[in-house]
Amino acid sequence: MQLSMRNQLTGTITDLDVGAVMAVVKIRLDGGEQVITSSVTREAALDLDLKVGQPATVFIKSTEVTVGVD
Repeated sequence: MQLSMRNQLTGTITDLDVGAVMAVVKIRLDGGEQVITSSVTREAALDLDLKVGQPATVFIKSTEVTVGVD
């Protein structure tokens, strides 16, 4: 599969919490301790047959990322 999206990070699924409507997926990036957390629909998680320990690729398409703390 080829994609035009350039922001692609590989890793391994470390946690998966599938709820009634949404699923939260945590992926530890290769080569470090950084973790990306993504919310996807329950249907998408089931269609992809996501499992802890499974290799995965994170695709990021965003023009802005904002984080704030006090």
